[in-house]
Amino acid sequence: MDLQLTDKVAVITGPAKGMGAAITLAFAREGARLVLAGRDLAAIEPVAQQARALGVPAIVVACDLTVAAQTEALAAAALQSFGRIDVLVNVAGGSGPIGKTGWETTPEEFDEIVQLNMKGCFNTMRAVLPTMIAQRGGKVVNVGGTFGMRGRAGRMAYSASKWGLRGITKSFALEAGPHNININCVAPGMVDGPRFREKVCANMARTLGISLEEAMTRHAADYALRRVSTDTDVANACLFLASEVSRQITGTDLPVDGGWAAL
Repeated sequence: MDLQLTDKVAVITGPAKGMGAAITLAFAREGARLVLAGRDLAAIEPVAQQARALGVPAIVVACDLTVAAQTEALAAAALQSFGRIDVLVNVAGGSGPIGKTGWETTPEEFDEIVQLNMKGCFNTMRAVLPTMIAQRGGKVVNVGGTFGMRGRAGRMAYSASKWGLRGITKSFALEAGPHNININCVAPGMVDGPRFREKVCANMARTLGISLEEAMTRHAADYALRRVSTDTDVANACLFLASEVSRQITGTDLPVDGGWAAL
């Protein structure tokens, strides 16, 4: 199936590792031209080089997403290099405190994760949407999380930030729809990788006095499909929502979680 992403210009935040790197390379394989944004350019550049090796142009732009002026400069850099912006994928985000109750969470911890997970996406959408409106088309994919659909004890700040992102996504979708712009949210569950293993599973293992492998098995048992999602699963969902195959889908949440949010 042709996803019609060849030569589309995709701005991707948080592309340096994990889901972000997988999503970046998935778009590169589809022939998209890439604008990769984040604070650590040295970490992003190897991914950009992998994308270029696949035959697509990729530029790297320094950007703190929580600073509106920097996201506006990001949009300007994309336009200067490629002349248009067709896709925005907001991957960048944080996990916030893990294993803390709401009353144990500090105001500073709460503010930090809300700033990154909500304001960062607001800033980038605000920066690119005027261009998409002018060209009468575009796709925005925000990477949220299933903890923003069901909530999670010990993850209040993160859950709050992802619930908020869902509201931002749906409101922007209603506003941008008349301009032929689709805005959706991919909601991963647990995704296998260093953060999942070294933070989430490690915290469960310490709390319950079990091994890391047992903690991973317990997480998988929570899902209908009895397996934890991979970076590739999330990347494929982002490709779908950024493509013309999903032209009639907007303002929705797409869980990529093996069935956890449905249970």
